Amino acid sequence: VQLQASGGGLVQAGGSLKLSCAASGRTIATSNMGWFRQAPGKDREFVAAINWSATSTYYADSVKGRFTISRDNAKNTVYLQMISLKPEDTAVYFCGRWGPRGLYSNYESYDYWGQGTQVTVSS
Repeated sequence: VQLQASGGGLVQAGGSLKLSCAASGRTIATSNMGWFRQAPGKDREFVAAINWSATSTYYADSVKGRFTISRDNAKNTVYLQMISLKPEDTAVYFCGRWGPRGLYSNYESYDYWGQGTQVTVSS
């Protein structure tokens, strides 16, 4: 499966962005999916995850209440709605497919990754 992340950009603090992760090559309708981010000089960190049926969602404490992960299996796409953005949200955001084993918050549990989309929040 190929994953293509998009929707990043430059936004002022307090602004909003919606990221998309479009899958091709195979359906992700039966796959759990997640978003991670990586800021310069830092490790990739978990942001949010969603199970295949969208009945369960998971968030890092740092984004809880501000970010919402969702999916449209008919469009083979996962989304990350981000509001009340802060400068510390600045990073490259990656979407990935969470494999059948492992924790949703551990990037080693993911077997496919998109190329990343840059989000920059100015103060």
